[in-house]
Amino acid sequence: MAYISFQPKDHFNTKLYTGNATDDTAITGVGFQPDWLWGKNRTDATNHYFIDAVRGVTKEINSNNGDAEGTDATLIKSFDSDGFTLGNGSLNQSSKDFVTWNWKANGAGSANTDGTINTTYTSANTTSGFSICQWTGTGANGTVGHGLGVAPKMIIFKNTNTATDWDVYHGSLANTERIHLNTTGVKNTAAHAFNSTSPTTAVFSVGTADNTNKSSSPMIAYCFAEKTGFSKFGSYEGNASTNGPFVYTGFKPAFVMMKGIDSGGSDNWNTCDNKRVGYNAANWRLYPNAVAGENTTSLVDLLSNGFKLRVSSTDVNASAKTYIFMAFAEAPLVGNNNVPATAR
Repeated sequence: MAYISFQPKDHFNTKLYTGNATDDTAITGVGFQPDWLWGKNRTDATNHYFIDAVRGVTKEINSNNGDAEGTDATLIKSFDSDGFTLGNGSLNQSSKDFVTWNWKANGAGSANTDGTINTTYTSANTTSGFSICQWTGTGANGTVGHGLGVAPKMIIFKNTNTATDWDVYHGSLANTERIHLNTTGVKNTAAHAFNSTSPTTAVFSVGTADNTNKSSSPMIAYCFAEKTGFSKFGSYEGNASTNGPFVYTGFKPAFVMMKGIDSGGSDNWNTCDNKRVGYNAANWRLYPNAVAGENTTSLVDLLSNGFKLRVSSTDVNASAKTYIFMAFAEAPLVGNNNVPATAR
């Protein structure tokens, strides 16, 4: 039974807006001060931008490529109490439609010494199970404190100083396996990425891989622990039908991201949310690994207790193929926060 004591929208929320190319444009209605903002131009083929409070609002990295971190003061000027302020750059082009997915951590954070490698900053929200960790790579096997008090089920890693792939740890994969966020590639064996070790309640492990722990390089990790009624990280098997598999989450999803992991195919990552169109089954998709604008093909039904695939696309629903997913709640199935979970 899903049971949480907080409003999901106070920790994750999707915000849509239309750009106006005007500096210092305030975007409100997020509901909290974001600590990680993932932004994308829905109209055009442009980068996905990851901006967070640990690295600072002028620093950006792109999930659709392996480039090193860039500096751009025209994207986000500040994180504010109910949203953020835009510059006049690529996240604020005139008359273009944008989406931002926003997570709450704990501001810029502070050093964490729980692991053998101290973090420069760990910004942890133990209520929702999300943290941002920054450290300098050592090139040797070690552990890093994530600050959550619960073992993460998914971690997204980037070497921000070097052009390297993004590495993703997911609890549905073996701890010797990884998958890259910026490519269509499937899972691959790389024992040196996470030192063949699953995360604990205090730390996650890194090995000698440049993607996760290159010597003298600044590293960033976005960590997600599963919270019943708020977040879910798992896998499902496709059936190649528009009457696709139903995936139980225990809540009404506000955001779902999924990726095929099996050999024999190259599949995009896919994201959908409850704001872009916002009714079943017209939940449009974006591709975190690609610059492409919004694909308006219907993808899933977002239901009161999970999601159901409504396309036979190999990206998300090939026969007998395994897919991993991450999902965050709009409303829990059951809770004490008086938010009913209803399908749309």
